[in-house]
Amino acid sequence: MREYIFLILIAAVVTYVATPAMRALAIRLHAYTSIRDRDVHAVVTPRLGGVAMYLGFAAALLVASVLPFSKQMFAGDELWGVLAGATVVCLLGAVDDVRDLDWLVKLAGQIVAASIMAYKGVQLFALPLGGSLVLPGPVLVGLTIFFVILATNAVNFVDGLDGLATGIVMISSLSFFAYAYLVSRSYDPPNVFTSAAFISAALVGCCLGFLPHNFHEARIFMGDSGALLLGLLLAAAMISVTGTVSGADVSANPVAATVLPLIVPASILLLPVLDFALAVVRRTRRGQKPWQPDAQHLHHRMLEWGHGHRRAVLILWLWAACAAVGSVGYVFLSPWRATALLVAMVLAAVLLTFGRPRTKIPA
Repeated sequence: MREYIFLILIAAVVTYVATPAMRALAIRLHAYTSIRDRDVHAVVTPRLGGVAMYLGFAAALLVASVLPFSKQMFAGDELWGVLAGATVVCLLGAVDDVRDLDWLVKLAGQIVAASIMAYKGVQLFALPLGGSLVLPGPVLVGLTIFFVILATNAVNFVDGLDGLATGIVMISSLSFFAYAYLVSRSYDPPNVFTSAAFISAALVGCCLGFLPHNFHEARIFMGDSGALLLGLLLAAAMISVTGTVSGADVSANPVAATVLPLIVPASILLLPVLDFALAVVRRTRRGQKPWQPDAQHLHHRMLEWGHGHRRAVLILWLWAACAAVGSVGYVFLSPWRATALLVAMVLAAVLLTFGRPRTKIPA
C-alpha cells in the first residue's frame, strides 16, 4: 500500500504543478472554451488541463516501473500499451482544445487508442457471466474498443460544471482501486500489484492534483484532452480486471459471485453513462444527431431546480458515490451492511436533490 500512496502523491504533485503551466500555454495558443448558450460559465476559460493530468499519469507510471514491488507489473506490455493509448487520446484532445476537430476524427482517434491497448494485451479475454464466458477473439477485441469509446464519450458528456467530471472520476477511481486491490489479495498467491489497481491509483492522484485548479470557479478546464484521457484510463482499469477476476475471488455467495464481477465495473461509470445514454435518446427522438449539443444534461437539470453551481456538483458527486461505493460495498461487507450503506447514501442524495424549493435561476 505504501508504494501506491507514493504513486498517488507523484501523480497529484506533477499534475498540480503542471496545471498552471498548461493554463499559460492555453492562453498563448488561444485554447479557450467560448461561452455558448448551453454553457453555465460566465467567463472565457482556458482549457488543456488534461495535458497536465497526462503528465501526472506518465510520471507515476515511470516511477512505478522502477520501484521494488510495483515494477513487477511491467513484466508484460500492458501498462506501456495504456500509456501509448493515453498519449494518442490526450494529443487528439489537445488538438481539439486548440482547434475544434470533426467528431469523426475524434472517433477514429479513440478507435486507434483502444486498438493499441488491445494489441498490447489490455482487452477483455472473457466476460464474467455466470462463470467466465469466452467469446471469439475478434468479438472480445470489438467489445474492448466499444467499451473504451463508451467510457471516453461518457466522461466527455458529463464534463459540464467546474470540477464535476474530475470529482466523479476521482470517486470512481478510488472505489475501483479498493475493488482491484482487495480482490487481488485473495489470489493464490496474493498479488496486489496489478494494472487495474495502479491505473486507478494514478487516476486518483491526477484528479487530486487537478481539482484545486478546476473547482468552482475554475481557472482552467480539462478540455477534451482531459475528458478523453480520464475515460480511456478508467476503461483500461476496468478492462484489466473484468476479464480476469472470477466470481469466487469476489464473493463466496453464489448469487453475488455471479453478478458482482459484472455489476461493479458497470456501476463505476453509471452516472456518466446514464447521462450519455439519455442525451443520445433525447437528441435522436428530436431528429438531432447524437453528438449535437444541448442544455438538458443532468447538471443543467440540477441548476434549473435551483441548486447553485457548487451544490449541484457536490450532489452529483454523491450520486456517483452511491453507484460506485454502493456496489463495491457488496464485495467487502455483509449484504445487510452493504444494503444499509447504499440505502443511507441514496436517501441522502434524494433529500439533497429534491428536498428544497425548486426555484428557477434567472437567465
